[in-house]
Amino acid sequence: MFKIIALVACVAITVASAEWYGHDHLHTVVEHKEHHEDYHHDHPKYKYEYGVKDGHTGDHKSQWEARDGDLVKGGYTLDEADGTHREVEYKSDHHNGFQAHVKRVGHAHHPHGESYANIDQHH
Repeated sequence: MFKIIALVACVAITVASAEWYGHDHLHTVVEHKEHHEDYHHDHPKYKYEYGVKDGHTGDHKSQWEARDGDLVKGGYTLDEADGTHREVEYKSDHHNGFQAHVKRVGHAHHPHGESYANIDQHH
């Protein structure tokens, strides 16, 4: 919202200045403004990753992502509560949109004969 208000104020000042200095000044100021808006066309590029391996809680997960211009690639892994391991790889770009490949490794298992309320949560 602030950018819109600032843009309107700049245009109003530019028009007022053009009337004072003549139309050549208006053309120069508008070209100068367009030059500063080129930051929207910068080439975005980043990469990050992180991971957690907590033996006490059993929390094991990781994530990574990289972007180079319009192309974003990434993935994450985590241990599910049922004992399986989830692996996801994804990519996204302007032409193909978001695409993900999800893989589940292992077999789900649940404790039999025990209530979760009876399992000691405080190790």
